[in-house]
Amino acid sequence: MAAGSHARVLRPRSTEELAAAFALAKREGVTLGLRGTGNSYGDASLNERGWVLDTSRMNRILAWDPRTGVATLEPGVTLEKLWKSILVDGWWPRVVSGTMFPTIAGAAAMNIHGKNNYAVGTIGDAIREFDLLTPAGEHLTCDRERNADLFHAAIGGFGMLGAFTRVVLETKKVHSGDVRVRAKSTRTLGEMMAYIDAHRGDADYLVGWVDCFARGRGLGRGLIHHANYLHEGEDPDPRASLTVEHQELPTNILGVFPKDQVWRALRLFNHDLGMRAINFAKYHAGWVEELDEPYLQSHAGFAFLLDYVPNWKWAYGRKPRELGLIQYQSFVPKETAEATYREMLERCQRAGLVPYLGVFKRHRPDPFWLTHAVDGWSFALDFKVEPVSRERLWKLCHELSEVVIAAGGRFYFAKDLVLRPEDARRAFPSDKLERFRALKRRHDPESVLQTDLWRRVFETPPR
Repeated sequence: MAAGSHARVLRPRSTEELAAAFALAKREGVTLGLRGTGNSYGDASLNERGWVLDTSRMNRILAWDPRTGVATLEPGVTLEKLWKSILVDGWWPRVVSGTMFPTIAGAAAMNIHGKNNYAVGTIGDAIREFDLLTPAGEHLTCDRERNADLFHAAIGGFGMLGAFTRVVLETKKVHSGDVRVRAKSTRTLGEMMAYIDAHRGDADYLVGWVDCFARGRGLGRGLIHHANYLHEGEDPDPRASLTVEHQELPTNILGVFPKDQVWRALRLFNHDLGMRAINFAKYHAGWVEELDEPYLQSHAGFAFLLDYVPNWKWAYGRKPRELGLIQYQSFVPKETAEATYREMLERCQRAGLVPYLGVFKRHRPDPFWLTHAVDGWSFALDFKVEPVSRERLWKLCHELSEVVIAAGGRFYFAKDLVLRPEDARRAFPSDKLERFRALKRRHDPESVLQTDLWRRVFETPPR
């Protein structure tokens, strides 16, 4: 990643230690930033001028009901620990990100989404209630009726209103440890959007990969993966597939080459010419994959693509002079999405800063105050950051933000490193922003909770 900071780290193991950390920070006059496992791409869990409160050690599953699929979790429980604990009973998290390592508190604070957002919404839609510890010393239970404002603001509120200490989460009943996957190649962005919209009603998951190097008539070409749960009775041996062993991602390629070394090979292609070749090959391989029959893939294998190659980010650089990558993810209403995203791709190509990866998804709205979700589409673009191009890249991202905002779009704080205060003011409803600030003044009157993201985007001066 292209962001970093230096901070004192506190690692509480209980709600009492969490409350003591809040009290200590107030006495010392320093700020606190909340952090789970640090999977945000930008500066959402960084706090350069203060302390960081790492809640990953508060990681107990407090209760699990295999009859209803409802789990009660401490904030540091990861998606990995959750699915490994519930799968044997025939349940799977309703919403997961592309990696299994975020904590449930981090997932709630960022209101993560998955490849099924158009069908089931964000993780906030799966949360029944939570307990929130605020810097003001309150320990509040919040749901859609009790403390409803806090419920809808803290989910997606990137940790600025308080610390989750307990989350009650609904999960999804599954009858197999596999999903059935089919591939569909598309020649243009419009063709991809048409296919996804046509299959929203019959697909449990839909995600598109876009070749961002393709130009002209092939602009936005790509490959869709369309997956469905197996119905009861379709899996001849669900007891075998509903196991952790069946879900484990392979550690070697072809049983020989260790995956934890793959990033070294990827580095050899981590330049424009190499990535152009990889995108070209992937697109044409997609036509072959489309000819194959639908195939079975484990839930973990389909969901957690980012975990296939350990330390894949190192392919973008490990040394200080190698700045890593940023992901620019925007969300645009369905009415303006195709024209907006075509323009964004063309601007990237004209600037000579082509994203090495593009991921396309369909979304639905949700009721959370600072939500990124719209009735429309998202496009996530991975850019390599180099010292010689960093300034040009930030300038390009600001230009892309202008295009997104003009189209009525929004942004995702979990991935952001480039938004400016004026972008947030224009992209998010002003009434929700003001109500959010009012809640923060009430529950964090001394502005103890701060991060680099909060100060950068919301213009809060450091203490």
